[in-house]
Amino acid sequence: MHATRYPYTVRLVGFAPAECARLESLLAQAPRTGPSYFCLHDDSLQEPDLYLANGDNPAALARLSCLPPGSLQPILLIGGGGGDAGSRRALPRSVDPARLYSTLAELLDNHVQALAALAARGEHCLPERRRRPRLGPDTEAPAHYQRMRQGPPDGAVLIIDKGGVFRDHVARVVGNKLGTTFDNCVGNCGRPVEWTDSSRAAVRLCDETPVSLVMINTCAPGIEPYSLSSAIKSQDGAGRTAVLFLVGQSFKYDSLRARDAGVRGLLDKPVADRHLVATFQKLLALPA
Repeated sequence: MHATRYPYTVRLVGFAPAECARLESLLAQAPRTGPSYFCLHDDSLQEPDLYLANGDNPAALARLSCLPPGSLQPILLIGGGGGDAGSRRALPRSVDPARLYSTLAELLDNHVQALAALAARGEHCLPERRRRPRLGPDTEAPAHYQRMRQGPPDGAVLIIDKGGVFRDHVARVVGNKLGTTFDNCVGNCGRPVEWTDSSRAAVRLCDETPVSLVMINTCAPGIEPYSLSSAIKSQDGAGRTAVLFLVGQSFKYDSLRARDAGVRGLLDKPVADRHLVATFQKLLALPA
């Protein structure tokens, strides 16, 4: 039995919108005696705790088959002919809520145990760094993919928020993960964390200094996040600047508008420390 209601993140894969809505409703009604669930937006940069996938959708199955080697996220298939194996389970299409909740709880218990065993060995689960899902398994020689890679972006992190509290928290959390002060660490991870509450100042900072990552709190007063992202991304040299939104429940995220504005994705607030670290590892190539 789970003593606390930990919000586990779920990535829905391959379902039609109507079925996504039904599954989200079922997950929202999970019993209070077990874990709670939060379904990630398609544009979310967070790593899911588990995948809930359409077992009748070949594209969904292909996407799951291309997860990084050693990925520890469990998978629950709805429908299809796939049987149970390892961290993968399957349920029939007519989903029984009680069986759904018990299967998810079992998968998550196994997931937590696997992570604990990994940590005990001093190892880490690396986040997926790709911007888009794999189209197929990696079949070329490693040198082929090495030639396609670019080095980590070299620039500051800029946080646009109503105050500097989140900026201080980010620097502390990521610095603790690296065993140093993030503002002053050296080598590939050496980059300052800046803050402003002004759109005009943000655009000017991105124009005058190298900036690798911009984090915009969509609830900050006086900030129009889509317009600000467009202004930043339209500047010379901003091609590799990643812009992401920090989104609360009251903000209606518009995927098409965000992509037109050059937004890489979003993080749901409140952002857990582990998701902060994983995002920095993904977008800034910080060491694990």
